[in-house]
Amino acid sequence: MPAAPDFPPAPDRAPIKRALISVSDKTGLIEAARVLAGMGVELVSTGGTRKAIAEAGLPVKDISDLTGFPEMMDGRVKTLHPMVHGGLLGVRDAPDHAKAMTDHAIGGIDLVYVNLYPFESTVASGADYATAVENIDIGGPAMIRSAAKNHGYVAVCTEIADLDDVLAELEADGTTSLDLRKRLAARAYGRTASYDAAISAWFADALGDEAPRRRAFAGELVQTMRYGENPHQKAAFYRFPNPRTGVATAKQLQGKELSYNNINDTDAAFELIAEFDPAAGPACAIIKHANPCGLATGKTMLEAYERALACDPVSAFGGIIALNGRLDGATAAEILKLLTEVVIAPEADDDAVTLFAKKKNVRLLTTGGMPNPLSPGLTFKSVAGGFLVQSRDDARLAPADLKVVTKRTPTEAEVRDMLFAFTVAKHVKSNAIVYAKDGQTLGVGAGQMNRKDSARIAALRAADFGLDLKGSACASEAFFPFPDGLIQAADAGCTAVIQPGGSIGDQKVIDAADERGLAMVFTGVRVFRH
Repeated sequence: MPAAPDFPPAPDRAPIKRALISVSDKTGLIEAARVLAGMGVELVSTGGTRKAIAEAGLPVKDISDLTGFPEMMDGRVKTLHPMVHGGLLGVRDAPDHAKAMTDHAIGGIDLVYVNLYPFESTVASGADYATAVENIDIGGPAMIRSAAKNHGYVAVCTEIADLDDVLAELEADGTTSLDLRKRLAARAYGRTASYDAAISAWFADALGDEAPRRRAFAGELVQTMRYGENPHQKAAFYRFPNPRTGVATAKQLQGKELSYNNINDTDAAFELIAEFDPAAGPACAIIKHANPCGLATGKTMLEAYERALACDPVSAFGGIIALNGRLDGATAAEILKLLTEVVIAPEADDDAVTLFAKKKNVRLLTTGGMPNPLSPGLTFKSVAGGFLVQSRDDARLAPADLKVVTKRTPTEAEVRDMLFAFTVAKHVKSNAIVYAKDGQTLGVGAGQMNRKDSARIAALRAADFGLDLKGSACASEAFFPFPDGLIQAADAGCTAVIQPGGSIGDQKVIDAADERGLAMVFTGVRVFRH
């Protein structure tokens, strides 16, 4: 490990005499360059950035004027040069650094503004392998890292907001503060880390490496929160590059700031409702503490909401509502009769927005579309000292996937009910039991330590709200290890059962189903959710 040199303390205020600018995103470039030039700052730039500044009538040097070498190899080599990195890394007040800069005629670079080749958006556009590789920036991250390391003297910016902070300080006395330069350096390393994480993730995906030796995730800050899951916990919300459609991409039309728990529950609600294709008709999910307390389809969105609410109107109080289609005025009016934390939908009409505006605390989010439930992706969860990573649970079932294991074959209506219930069970905390009929959940049992209790609790909830389980389908997200859970469901009134199967006690469970005249199918697919 290199020892720390005995450098003089960095100055609190550092002047900016020369700026190196090289950007892919030129938003705000000319305005900022004009301000810098007006302050007498020498501008040095590369390629298209230099051309844009020159065409604006501003004095600007080409990078080759510093290096004495032209850009070469299709622009791959232009800033990787001692005249550039010596100017960035030189500690101005260290005698040996100052001597080296003088001996080799290396001029200091006091400000770097670099935003990187658009690798993330290139990959998101579906670019081929060669194009993606060509959009991996090399010189940009190198300059950013050099400038950030020497933040005692150099201000580094990776986006226009950083440069705005620098210009604000420069307007006072032509210098930047050490405090700002430290904060810019921290942001800069965050940006290069995020960039490298995106590249490494893309390589792993492109090469089919499901467990690369090192795995990195990076996100951009969306919101600093008042607190986390509990008031004594700190929290913030980050968005991945090229995020999946959902709560991270949603536009908040109104309401209080989203809390940590709001975002967690809203994500659970929208991921569940995404399972239901809008083309098949309206659907509504109501979530409480990340578990569905009601989901239903309907001929209209209002009907879907009313049927979902009927499953458990008590738990729905203070819950999250997700729709798979447009929120209309009639549905909005009915929703607002209930204390609701968040409503999320692809879109909302003017009548709905107007009604929600009268309830200033209720959050209304629109996503602009629905995600594809089959799209690939990763989920991760922290554990002490590390994290777990897995592919998204994209399991979907069709009638042809079901294996009838009982003497009685289910009717077409029972098959539809079983598939509906199993889809909901996939989003219920394990152990999970869901009763459903005619596109409506009738009872949900979540998160119990044994499956019999989940079946019993789901049936009790249905009874509490006057919902008849006779003729319903029962879904279990994992196998019944013993007949007791199935017997509980049968006694509650269900006539068809869907479960993964695979227990050593399967035959006993099948026998119990046959004794009670149930139809039961095995899916071979377990959908645990912890």
